[in-house]
Amino acid sequence: MDGAVKEQNHPAVGWMDILWLCFLAGLAVLPPIGEVHKQIVLVAIGGIQLAESHLISRFPRRGASYSLLIKILLATLLMEHTSPVGINSGYYPIYFLPVVTAAIYFGPWGSLAWTGVASAAYCSLLFPALQEYELTANGISELGIRVLFFFLAGIVVNSFVTENRRQALRYQTLAETLAETNRRLARAEVEARRSERLAALGQLSAGLAHEIRNPLGVIKGSAEMLHQKLQNASPLAGELAGNISSEVNRLSALVARFMDFARPLHVELRPQQIAPLVERALRAAREQYPEAKVEVECDYGGDLPDLPLDEGLCEQVFINLGLNAYEAMAANGGKLRVNAVAAETNGRQGVEVSVEDSGPGIPAELREQIFNPFVTTKRTGAGLGLSIVSKIMDEHGGTIRVSSEPGKGACFRVFFPAGSQ
Repeated sequence: MDGAVKEQNHPAVGWMDILWLCFLAGLAVLPPIGEVHKQIVLVAIGGIQLAESHLISRFPRRGASYSLLIKILLATLLMEHTSPVGINSGYYPIYFLPVVTAAIYFGPWGSLAWTGVASAAYCSLLFPALQEYELTANGISELGIRVLFFFLAGIVVNSFVTENRRQALRYQTLAETLAETNRRLARAEVEARRSERLAALGQLSAGLAHEIRNPLGVIKGSAEMLHQKLQNASPLAGELAGNISSEVNRLSALVARFMDFARPLHVELRPQQIAPLVERALRAAREQYPEAKVEVECDYGGDLPDLPLDEGLCEQVFINLGLNAYEAMAANGGKLRVNAVAAETNGRQGVEVSVEDSGPGIPAELREQIFNPFVTTKRTGAGLGLSIVSKIMDEHGGTIRVSSEPGKGACFRVFFPAGSQ
């Protein structure tokens, strides 16, 4: 038997309940009016009809079955108290009440089964009558017609209810799909605005870097010449010239990062495994923090597909992520977990690599802007590393996401799609 529908958001007293009560009130004023037991049974039927929704909410799995059993029992009692021979009572349509209830709360097979139970209860009234009367061919025909109409009513109502549920489910699915589409559209709009800002900042950075690089070259050359000439004559002046040269080198490195951010990427894709790239990037990051007490834990799935990747750019992605993790854990140590698994994002197959550290995490107010240029949680640095990573992922048709709780580290998830996008 089909399970009863688990969620029925009916009001406390629905319009169908009111119709049934009107029907029962009409029966109450029909003969035999003076039959007390008849009136009591009708009141009981009305009570169970009003309490049905509460009963089902109290017992979600069996409430509908309890209600049906009570209605069938009361319908049988009503038949016995409205005619000297129960099977001849004109109140037999009362069995439509449990039949329709079963059609509402159960599926097709459940509805048919409960209609069969109601019909059997009705036919059971035939056995006492056969003790005194003989069943004629017309009586059999009449009884069969009534039982068939019970089943017809159950089938029609259940078909309507089933179609109504199907339509409600279709609308719900459509609403969920629309909501998901709206969320994706909102994310796409955010990405588009960020790409526009990146493009504008890239052009600005390229112009500034070009204008700054030439004077820096002159300053560095002059400082080196002063250092060579004044090193012996004036140690202090030589030291100051050396400081100028070292600071110029630092500025040159910063300008180089600006140029990397502004320069258009020329992606050369070729199919390859991602695990070796990640391993090389982690070794390069480790070499810059040899004293850091960081435990590295790697887990690469065994069924990772080949991905169309630019080897150098992808290595830079994981070097930047690895350096960020090492820098976050350099003071107190920690654990760096790197996992690569086959995954699906927005209907695209590929590989997702997660880089998770146990550092201090990213403040909530910076989490949404962390991939924007010049946004950083470090005391030093220009805040371009993750912007460059995001740009590389865009060129690969992939995505990058971050999740973090303050004090519990940060986890960056990068997704590379498989095949040409």
